[in-house]
Amino acid sequence: MNPLNALQQALITHLRAQDSLKLWLGNTVRVYDELPEEIIHPYVTLDRVEARPLAGNGDEITEQIVTLSCVSRFYGTEEAKAVAAELRVILDQAQLTLEGNRLANLRVSYVDVFRGTDQRTIYGVVRVRAVTEAVA
Repeated sequence: MNPLNALQQALITHLRAQDSLKLWLGNTVRVYDELPEEIIHPYVTLDRVEARPLAGNGDEITEQIVTLSCVSRFYGTEEAKAVAAELRVILDQAQLTLEGNRLANLRVSYVDVFRGTDQRTIYGVVRVRAVTEAVA
């Protein structure tokens, strides 16, 4: 399986299985690649993905930078901060099982919480860096 798809599937599966996220994101943890027609806040989306082969290793070892966004409509930044903090704890050095690939490393490299231009929506951005290796 393509390392980008394998990591994405593993991230979504891992996050949806976390009981600690149910407090914020509901019993069916709202983590999406594609938003449903009816949106319930807060939720987390997988947004930007950057990928590059690591120098000298061809396509077998891939570095991926994945950006996840929490979108909140709570009054104030508390909810987005709490979800972003929980994502950081859950994802930093998580051991994920990837189809057709092995996860060598997963680290949270960036967290940011900010108000959207509408002054009502709060975003919590969490960026992770993953290194994956294709398995034969």
